[in-house]
Amino acid sequence: MFQDMTLEEIRALQQKQQLAFIDVRSPSEYELSTIPGSLNIPLFSDAERAEIGTIYKQTSVQAAKERGLEIVSAKLPAFIKEFAGIGPRKVVFCWRGGMRSRTTATLLSLMGISTVRLIGGYREYRSWVVETLSTMDYAPQAYVIHGNTGIGKTAILNRLQEEGWPVLDLEAMAGHRGSIFGHIGLRSHNQKTFDALLLEEMLRLQEAPFVLFEAESKRIGKAVLPDLLIRKKEEGIPIRIEMPVAARVEQIIRDYRPEEYKEQYIQAFRQIKSRIHTPVAAEIETLLRTDRYAEAVELLLEHYYDPRYAYTADQYGEHPVIQFNVRNAEEAFEAVRSYLKEVKR
Repeated sequence: MFQDMTLEEIRALQQKQQLAFIDVRSPSEYELSTIPGSLNIPLFSDAERAEIGTIYKQTSVQAAKERGLEIVSAKLPAFIKEFAGIGPRKVVFCWRGGMRSRTTATLLSLMGISTVRLIGGYREYRSWVVETLSTMDYAPQAYVIHGNTGIGKTAILNRLQEEGWPVLDLEAMAGHRGSIFGHIGLRSHNQKTFDALLLEEMLRLQEAPFVLFEAESKRIGKAVLPDLLIRKKEEGIPIRIEMPVAARVEQIIRDYRPEEYKEQYIQAFRQIKSRIHTPVAAEIETLLRTDRYAEAVELLLEHYYDPRYAYTADQYGEHPVIQFNVRNAEEAFEAVRSYLKEVKR
């Protein structure tokens, strides 16, 4: 028989053993938002769910249940086989912990497959995320990486993270680099997905003495930072990196790969074109169209990004600024890592 558990009970169990979370909602629901790390084994496809919903509204609840049973019966062997290949312990959930997860858990139980069902479903998980982000106290000291566009802040954080340093990669969680061009080549995440990824990572690092993250604005693509993180940024120890323009241009070309997404960058540029002096804006667009990306980026830095950064550069809070003047991103990484090693002692 399957076992119903609250989210609190499941998270406590998760500390002791490995759990496989399985979202049995339709693919589109799963795509929109889910519990991070979950697999999607839908009881009904999007089309099947829509059909059953129509029958429910236009005919009757009983007719909808009967049609649902027909659909599930036809795919039952493959459905069970897919679950049987997942281990060790399974947690199934749907939207509200209702019919779909109950049906799944019952079928698995009949086949001797042990299953836990999340009471309240994904809706309960989402409520917990929102509540926790708005009320939690987060102890680790924040070290916040500042600097003009192109100094390689994300690259620095990624390399530190690979070495095991406690990093919150906010842009990765948002699926966005934070600029008008930030979505290109990436898959932007909505607020629900961002919140879930952020909270899970914050909890994973809650015993760390400090965390590092980039000095982002309140909005990153489709996601808005919670007030908790804004406060941590304002109270954090600022690490500012200064780097020559040529090295920054090189880093931007490496990160954004304009040769792969030329038309998308041109279209994105048109959204900010009116904010740049007309002759300069025209020159930038010409450079983009003729594949002279480095020259275009340099003009963008000079006439758009650097002036915008200078406007907010003094917003560091109470802590003195830790500043590194470097020649390139490699030196920036080495400088930050050396500093953190001293902090850790």
